[in-house]
Amino acid sequence: MDYIALGKSNLLVSRTAFGAMGLGDIEDHEAAIRMVRNAYEQGINFFDTSCESPESERRLGEALEGLNRKDVFIATKTAAHSAQELVENLGMSLSNLKTDYIDLYQIEKFSLSQDEEAENELIEKLLNLRESGTIKHIGFVTDTLEIARAAVEGSGPWETIQFPFNMACDNDIVEFTRQCAGSDIGFIAMRPLFSGILTNIPLALGYLKQFENVVPLWGVTNEEELQQILYFTQNPPRIDEQFLAEVENVRSFFN
Repeated sequence: MDYIALGKSNLLVSRTAFGAMGLGDIEDHEAAIRMVRNAYEQGINFFDTSCESPESERRLGEALEGLNRKDVFIATKTAAHSAQELVENLGMSLSNLKTDYIDLYQIEKFSLSQDEEAENELIEKLLNLRESGTIKHIGFVTDTLEIARAAVEGSGPWETIQFPFNMACDNDIVEFTRQCAGSDIGFIAMRPLFSGILTNIPLALGYLKQFENVVPLWGVTNEEELQQILYFTQNPPRIDEQFLAEVENVRSFFN
C-alpha cells in the first residue's frame, strides 16, 4: 500500500481511501464491520463518512474501536450553515464514531454563501475546534468547480478538498487538481468510477495514480468490491502507450 502526505495537513494516508458512506445500507451488520477491519488489515488507514449517514458513522466507529487511534485517520463532514449547527453535527459524529476527535472535518458546500456573517462565524468555530484538538484538520467538499476554485483561491482554512475526479473529467478539472497541488491542498477524489459509469477499475485507478497529490475515495459496499480495489491497488497497470491510448479513448468519448 502506498501512503502520501495529504497536502498541508501532512496526514500520512493510504493512497486508497475507504468511502464508508454506504456502510449503513449493507443488510448484514457484521459483514459491514468485517469489511472495514479487512480494509485496515490490508493497509487502508483513511476512512471517510458523513453525519448525513449516522448509521454509516456508527458502523465505522464500531469497526475501528479497539484499534490504536493514531493508526487510523477518520474523515467526516457536515453541510452545516451556522456555527451552532456545526457543533451539533460534530457532537453527533463524535458519539457515532466512538472517538474524541476527528482527524479531518470537512464542510460541504453546494452553493455560494449568501450570508457572510454566518460564514465567518462558522469558520471561526472551525478554527477554535482545531485549536482545542477536537478536530485536527479542516477540509472542504463540493461537486461544483466554481465553488471549489473559490475555496482554493480564497483565504479559508482549507487543508484538503474533496471533489469529483476521474478519467472522464475534462481538462478544466485536470488543471484544477494541479492548482491544488501547487497550493499544497490535499485532493480527495470522489467518484473515481464516475458513479459506476466507468467499469474498468485498473484503468481508472492507473489514471488517477498519475496525479501524485490525488487520493481516490472508493465507495465500498461489499467485500468483492473491496478485494478488487485492493488487488488493483497492489497490482496497478503498467503505464505504457497502450494504457495511455485506452485512457485517451475514454476521455475522448466523454469530452
